Amino acid sequence: MTDSSPASRRPGGPPLGPLAIVAFALTIAGVVVLLVGTGSVPAPFASAADVASWYTAHALPIRIAATLQLGAAVPLGILAASIYARQLRLGVRVPGPVIGLYGGIGASLLLLVSALVTWALASGPDAADPGSAATLGRLAFGLGGVGYAVGMGLLIAGIAVPAFILRLIPRWLALAGLVLAAVGELSFLSLVIDPLQALLPIVRFGGGAWLIAATFLLPRDRPRRGPRTAAAEDAS
Repeated sequence: MTDSSPASRRPGGPPLGPLAIVAFALTIAGVVVLLVGTGSVPAPFASAADVASWYTAHALPIRIAATLQLGAAVPLGILAASIYARQLRLGVRVPGPVIGLYGGIGASLLLLVSALVTWALASGPDAADPGSAATLGRLAFGLGGVGYAVGMGLLIAGIAVPAFILRLIPRWLALAGLVLAAVGELSFLSLVIDPLQALLPIVRFGGGAWLIAATFLLPRDRPRRGPRTAAAEDAS
């Protein structure tokens, strides 16, 4: 007999795993193009002259990298909305899904704006004012580096916490997500403590890999509730 209940007819949404792969692949491609095309990236607080000359000398690869970065922002936003819908389908009624949606959409928008600022810097006249170039370059870093990492941390936390409590994914993977989420939230300190900028690539690349694993393992339908699962859900 075919199940004709409303839950069985509810659309499942786009596949999460491929969306995560596309977003991560475009992120990696943008970084590779940037490093291969420019050889190095100036520190966020390098001198204005160094920042301006870097954008002028490597305009084409920077524009390509910015385009790929913008491309990565789109599937990330779709992924955040799709994960939120999946969690509601699974019956997750705690704040986690909303927190994750907020973080994922925020990370997507900040990455998109950062990409457009970067593209604009690399598309301007050769004689751009060094001070303005340095300021906009730091804005792009703040949006696409720190802001993105904080939003990504919230997205991961919004998935990992409910998944850990309700055992929706392996607990070791959920715990790894909690660590990455904490790193993402601590990364805001890199705005004033330069050594903590090392946290940013951990969140960008580690978080992208974690999302791929988590989205492939996140079930489409709620597992059958056992006594321990029910107790954990009631406690949450």
